[in-house]
Order: sequence, then C-alpha cells, then structure tokens
Amino acid sequence: MLENYFPVLIFILVGLAFGCVPIVLGRLAGPHRPDAEKLSPYECGFEPFEDARIKFDVRYYLIAILFILFDLEIAFLFPWATILKEIAATEGLRLFGFFEMMVFLGILLIGYIWVWKKGALEWE
Repeated sequence: MLENYFPVLIFILVGLAFGCVPIVLGRLAGPHRPDAEKLSPYECGFEPFEDARIKFDVRYYLIAILFILFDLEIAFLFPWATILKEIAATEGLRLFGFFEMMVFLGILLIGYIWVWKKGALEWE
C-alpha cells in the first residue's frame, strides 16, 4: 500500500531539491563582502522614521478582494464568447445562450450595485 505513495515522495524530494539546492549553492559560491553601506537599514540616504510593519486600512484589502472577484467573473465571459458563433448558429441554443449570459451579467450587475451601495468602493 505504501509503495503507491513512493512517486509522491519522489516528487516532493525533487521539488525540495529544485528549491533548496540553488539557494544553498548561491550562499556557498557567491561572494559575501558586507560593508557598512550594505548593512544599513535603507540605502536611500536617511534613517527610517516609521516602522515598516504599519497596519493597512481594511478597505485596501476589501477593494483588492473585490477586484479579484469581479476580474474572475469577467473571465467567465471568454468561453461564452469563443463559442458565440456556434450558439447563434444552433436554433435551439440561440435564445437559451443569450438569456443564460443575460442572467450571468444580471447577477454580476446586482453584485456590483450592492457593493457600490454598501460604500465598499469609496476611498476617503
């Protein structure tokens, strides 16, 4: 039974080797000559005046998630557009294909309006 998992073990080992071997080789073979300039926190000419781990506003993440959501939903239009000629050529699918896409776009529009009304797209 365990012999069935042997290819998975080999796959994991090869993946780890592809990820770790170049890092180790670069560390061993690469030059390591630190100086004060390289060890400074920033090379832009001044010391940092704030913590690098500041909190982002939640709205930033909300807009990013909404962009990904609507972007992926728009990606579902491409398969329909590629077979549009075939849908239009078939008598039985013509109206079905049209109304199917109108329902999809209607759901997208309702979601967009709902997000807009909730104020998720407003940035102050």
